[in-house]
Amino acid sequence: MRVISGRYRGMALAGFNGSDIRPTADRVKESLFNIISDRVAGARVLDAFCGSGSLGIECLSRGAEFVHFNDKSAESVALCKKNLSRIEGNYKVTCADFSRTTGEFDLIFIDPPYASEAGVAALNLAARILSEDGIAVYERDRSFTGEIAGLEKYDERKYGRTYLTFFKRS
Repeated sequence: MRVISGRYRGMALAGFNGSDIRPTADRVKESLFNIISDRVAGARVLDAFCGSGSLGIECLSRGAEFVHFNDKSAESVALCKKNLSRIEGNYKVTCADFSRTTGEFDLIFIDPPYASEAGVAALNLAARILSEDGIAVYERDRSFTGEIAGLEKYDERKYGRTYLTFFKRS
């Protein structure tokens, strides 16, 4: 795992041991940031299921104004903090259920464990805390087919077994 672009380009990030945790693959992350590149600089970002912090750190590297890293796993938060120890920027790290998140965000990354259904609940939260022109990105192992009040699915991309679904306010 590495930072793809920006101030910290090429920096290696610590990852999890074992195969229980699935970080966003570099190829998927690179494609994602190619799609949203014009939205990152100056953005307020929520990395709702931050894991190692890879997505939020990529945003800080590319000039995000603020990133809120959140995960309910103490192990994930510890790893995220380890990765952030070499990063400068305006950020906050919390170890809590995502549903307690408050504020307004221009970019929201929702990347829960694939077996979890927490992503749909996180999208419902995103409908309330997403800025007027903001976007939410939901990563999972299948296409998104539901409806979320207040959000509109406007794009979806498939990379191997990973789907990235993009939402904006409706």
